[in-house]
Amino acid sequence: MSSTVITRNVVVRNPQGLHARPADLLVREASRHQAEIMIEKDGYRVDCKSILSLLTLGAECGTEMSLFAEGADAEQAVAMIAELFENGFHELEPEG
Repeated sequence: MSSTVITRNVVVRNPQGLHARPADLLVREASRHQAEIMIEKDGYRVDCKSILSLLTLGAECGTEMSLFAEGADAEQAVAMIAELFENGFHELEPEG
């Protein structure tokens, strides 16, 4: 029995990119899920549950990446992680 891989494209929106604090938030969220969750930048795919792997991506503001998740809660995992990216890991200045 094979499960479906859920994919979604995300963009780093926070000004300082995927540095230690947002990478930690991403790892914490990914670790809440049973699914295997990977993220890919320029053909290089790493485990979202490994902060060191995430930091090796060198993802700056504006970087486009692809999320991949497979497992029982893959859809929820991708949705929650994509939300972190959309919210700029809570580092975006309020508009207005």
